Amino acid sequence: MAIYLKNATYIDPNSFEIKNTHIKVNQGIDASIEFVSELDNTAKVIDCQNKLVTKSFAIGHHHVYSALARGMGAPKKSPENFYEVLKYIWWTLDKSLDLEMIEASALVTAIYAAKAGSTFVIDHHASPFAVLGSLETLAKAFDKVGVSHLLCYEISDRDGESSRRQGLEETENYLASGRQALVGLHASFTVGDKTLKEAVALAKKYNSGIHVHVAEDRYDQDHSLVNYSQRVIERFNDAGVLDFDKSIIAHILYLSQKEKEILKNAPAWVVGNMESNLNNSVGIFRADGLGDRIMLGTDGMHSDMLRSSQMAFFAGQMAEQVGFDTIYNRLRNSHRYLKENNFKGDGDNNLVILDYDSPTEITTDNFLGHLIFGLDSRHVETVISDGKIIVENRKATNVNEEEIYAFAKDAGKRLWKKMQER
Repeated sequence: MAIYLKNATYIDPNSFEIKNTHIKVNQGIDASIEFVSELDNTAKVIDCQNKLVTKSFAIGHHHVYSALARGMGAPKKSPENFYEVLKYIWWTLDKSLDLEMIEASALVTAIYAAKAGSTFVIDHHASPFAVLGSLETLAKAFDKVGVSHLLCYEISDRDGESSRRQGLEETENYLASGRQALVGLHASFTVGDKTLKEAVALAKKYNSGIHVHVAEDRYDQDHSLVNYSQRVIERFNDAGVLDFDKSIIAHILYLSQKEKEILKNAPAWVVGNMESNLNNSVGIFRADGLGDRIMLGTDGMHSDMLRSSQMAFFAGQMAEQVGFDTIYNRLRNSHRYLKENNFKGDGDNNLVILDYDSPTEITTDNFLGHLIFGLDSRHVETVISDGKIIVENRKATNVNEEEIYAFAKDAGKRLWKKMQER
C-alpha cells in the first residue's frame, strides 16, 4: 500500500530543486516515489503543508554498543592517553556486554537514529564475551524499529584466541545467512598478521569488504612501525584491505602523504567522525588529498547526522577550509556508497518530513545554509523507511518507546555493575 504526501515541498537531495507537489511513496525495498497530481484517499495520506520533504539520512560509522554508556560512572583509572581511554572505558564496557544488553543498545540506537531522520545505519560492533549471535541480535532489533543496516563484528586479537575465532565465526555465519554485512576489524594495533589475512580472505569469499579503524591516534602508527616496519595504510594495502569497493576506513587522523596517495587511489571509502575525535582529544579530521569517497559517521557519540554534519562543518573550516557543499556531499556520500555497492534498503522511498519553522525564505541557492545553521533533529516529524512510516508525529510507530527505554535502563544498570566488577 502506497503512502501519499499531500502538498509537500520536496527538496531534491542532489540538485536542491524545490518542487511543490503531492508525492506517492511506493512500499518495498528500494521502491520509487512519484510526483502526482491526484491523491488516493483510500490510502494513507499525510498533509505536508508548510513542511519540507527530502531524502532521509544514513550513518556511515556507528557503534551501537556505546548506547548504554550515557551517564555511567568514571573508570577505575583516569585515562592519560587514547590507549588508556580504550582500555579503561570502551574495552571494559564491551567486555561486559551480554546479548540482552546488545539488544537494548540496538533498539534505542535504532529509535534515536530514526527520530533524527536516519533510515540506514552502518555499524561496527564489539562484544568479546558475547560474540556468537550478536550480529543477528542487532539486526533483529533494527528490523523491529524499521531501520535498514549494514553490520560487522569487530574482530581483534586483544581478547585472546577464543574471542578472535568467534569473531571470525560470527562474521562468516552472518554473511552466509544472506544478511548484508562487512568484515570488521578493530585496528592495526590489535590485529596480528594471521587475523588480518583471515579477515581479508573472508571478505573475498563473500564479496564483502573490510570495516576498520585506522590511525585514530598516533599510537596506531607507532605500533605498526615498531611491529611491522610499515605504516598502517601501507600494511593494510599490502594485505588487500583497500582492494574492496566496500571497504570502509574510519578516522585516519595521522596519515603520511604517501598513505594519503595510496588511499586516494584505492577503491576503499573513508569515514570521518569529528565529534568523537574531539571528545577523545586525538585531533581533527582532515580529508585534503584523499579524493571524494568520504562519508560522515557518529562513532557511537549519538545517532544524529544533522548534528554530525554541522560539527564537521564548524571544525572543518579550521582544519581544511570546508564549505557547505563539501560537508553536504560527505553527508550524502553514505547513500552513494550503498548504491554503488548494491546494498539494499536506501532507495528513493526513504524520506524525512521536516516541520521546519524557518523565519526566512528557503530556496535552491540557500538550502545548505539552512541545513547547517537552522535544521536539527527537533524538526524531524515523520520518517518513512522502505515506503513504511517508522516515525510519525515524532514517535516511533513500530515499537513501544517507553517499554524499550525501561528495558534499556535495566540493562544499563547491569552493565555498569559488571564494569565496576572488572
